[in-house]
Amino acid sequence: MNKLDRLNFENTFARLPDSFHSRLRPTPLPDPYLISFNANAARLIDLDSAEISRADFAEHFTGNRLLPGSDPLSMLYAGHQFGHFVPQLGDGRAILLGEIRNRAGELWDVQLKGAGITPYSRDGDGRAVLRSSIREYLCSEAMHGLGIPTSRALCITGSDEEVYRERIETAAVLTRLSPSHVRFGSFEVFFHRGQHRQIAELADYVIARHFPHLSGGADKYQLFLHEVTQRTARLMALWQAVGFSHGVMNTDNMSILGLTFDYGPFGFMDSYDPGYICNHSDPRGRYAYDQQPQIGLWNLACLAQALSPLIPAEQAHAVLDTYAPAYHQHYAELMSAKLGLGKNPGDDIQLTGSLLALMHASQVDYTNLFRSLGNFNSSTDATNDELRDQFIDRAAFDAWAAAYRARLQHEPGTDSERKARMDAVNPKYILRNYLAQNAIEKAVKQRDYSEIDHLLSLLGKPFDEQPGMESYAAAPPDWARQIEVSCSS
Repeated sequence: MNKLDRLNFENTFARLPDSFHSRLRPTPLPDPYLISFNANAARLIDLDSAEISRADFAEHFTGNRLLPGSDPLSMLYAGHQFGHFVPQLGDGRAILLGEIRNRAGELWDVQLKGAGITPYSRDGDGRAVLRSSIREYLCSEAMHGLGIPTSRALCITGSDEEVYRERIETAAVLTRLSPSHVRFGSFEVFFHRGQHRQIAELADYVIARHFPHLSGGADKYQLFLHEVTQRTARLMALWQAVGFSHGVMNTDNMSILGLTFDYGPFGFMDSYDPGYICNHSDPRGRYAYDQQPQIGLWNLACLAQALSPLIPAEQAHAVLDTYAPAYHQHYAELMSAKLGLGKNPGDDIQLTGSLLALMHASQVDYTNLFRSLGNFNSSTDATNDELRDQFIDRAAFDAWAAAYRARLQHEPGTDSERKARMDAVNPKYILRNYLAQNAIEKAVKQRDYSEIDHLLSLLGKPFDEQPGMESYAAAPPDWARQIEVSCSS
């Protein structure tokens, strides 16, 4: 494993012309200290975990001292925010230190989020607060544990410097890792400026780095759009299957690689509610849970428009037409797997839909219901009281259970074998808002960071039975209803 002064930086994005980014150094934070370190993420860049004992570790990961070989910059992009185009956004509080190639040959962006003012800060302070940094740190790792493509989190460093949001809070820096931070808005900014050469240059860069199998063909840009469309469709299906809402699906928050990143006012559903809105700043519900699949397509249409100088309209439309079938296929497969069903997933949509309708009517906990459904007894004389008692209309559940039992007769294997399959795809542990809030309260009020590390470990294995941790799978307490997250989160 490498030490801090031996990390293998390559910095390919920094070699693009200055029109794509602005070079700058992070703004120092006074007296930084380490809050949490993620050893699993450190392995992605071959970083020796023993390096956290260095006196200057926090200095490096707040940006006070540059890592040898880094070439810091902030990236330019635009984006549609809540449906309205903003011609210039860019990294307003994030600084890309560079890209590290690990021993496996993978390139990982290393980005400091909260590292100070950039040319794109738009009168902001360029800082992040501890509260929001904890939420992203934990959620990105929770999503990775769930098998959902995501940015990763290496560490949180903090400082007692005060930052004002709705109130005075303390500053923090999140070190984020990702294969790329290029987003839909990275192309939009040049389209709306009429800078078509830069669109082609950026597309060629992304294709060469991430989709090299597309290079050389006359239709490489169309195939590139197709890759992004398919990845986005799969990502939306994965979000829906676990009950996750991103909260701010602006085009500047959409990864060109189909990753989940830019975590802000996210939320995992507790009681099943298709209209669930996790973002207090989204009162009209543009980014509600049930709107996410169609917003994914809307955002892809914005990307297709940005790529229109490279792709004829007819070809772009043909690519976008592949989104809905791909999404529905992925979602059907995921939901069938959650029910323990393996054959002809498209035929089980009605069974899934009727269960979700019952869950909505009875306000059944989404995660816990699917986890407990693994215990369903398929014998004809079984009553399944534990499941039945989660529903207000027990007769309606009985009717659904009869249809489910009949469907299970066409599946091979025993109930115990089915349960093993279901437990492997239905998590027991998710990052509920109240769990994140408990960690935040301890960190902010008591300077006790142990709950952050505890959740990091727990959420890394969300499908496993973890003895003694059952309370972390509980539905939220009444006080959790008062938690609000917004775009400042």
